[in-house]
Amino acid sequence: LSALRCSLQFLGNIAAGNGDSQNSIWKCAFPDLFLTCLMYSDEKIVAYCCMVLFTCLNSEKVRELLDPGNLTVALRVLKVYKEQLESEWSFLIVTDHLLKCPELVKALYAKLSNQERVTLLELMMAKVSESHPVTSEEMNAFMRHADFLAGCFQEKCEAVLKLTSAADAESEEALVTIRLLDVLCEMTSNNGQLEHLQALPGLLETAIDTLRLTHLAGKQAVNIFTATHAMTGQEEISHPAVGFKSHLIRLIGNLCYKNKENQDKV
Repeated sequence: LSALRCSLQFLGNIAAGNGDSQNSIWKCAFPDLFLTCLMYSDEKIVAYCCMVLFTCLNSEKVRELLDPGNLTVALRVLKVYKEQLESEWSFLIVTDHLLKCPELVKALYAKLSNQERVTLLELMMAKVSESHPVTSEEMNAFMRHADFLAGCFQEKCEAVLKLTSAADAESEEALVTIRLLDVLCEMTSNNGQLEHLQALPGLLETAIDTLRLTHLAGKQAVNIFTATHAMTGQEEISHPAVGFKSHLIRLIGNLCYKNKENQDKV
């Protein structure tokens, strides 16, 4: 184990700032060696492997991950992040590289479990929430993410109604819908993406319909969407559906901001 750890550290060191070394390592290690190391039970080996992978990646190499045989590497990085939340390198691989390729995000999303989708959406949220200026390339990627996520939200929004049933109180599909809404709210709070999202067909209507349905569900029985629902303190803090309606209202408000056409629809 020590030899493998040291070897990976050495590879990370020689790859840093050296394009030729990065290309040589990539040629020899991708995808099999990376995948093998990412599957190790030893956290340090996984972390060092992520460091090497991060150092070697660029936009061209990220596109290689789109190959069905190579997609497993990206999937594994996400699993590493989910299992080892302290893993800074896996976080950086996703936020600094993978999220710059909308096609890859789309391909990944299709392969992920609902829990993993929540993790990916949380990473997207972290990226969208960053305060530093974005490049035009990043903005284009965000807009394509917005198209995709809005489509997912429109398709799956009614899943959140499962939370009205005690049996489905932990519905993972509903949690994905909640996270989709969170990311869309954040995106519509950004002027660069707002106009694009305001023009997306059906998004505003879906948000209004979902608000109407959740409001109705809350009136028909006492559940998480009931306005006077007396929650315990712990439930109030921990239940992910708390605030869902207010986030819908926030999304609707953002979509109507300085947009008369959308205002008239509401």
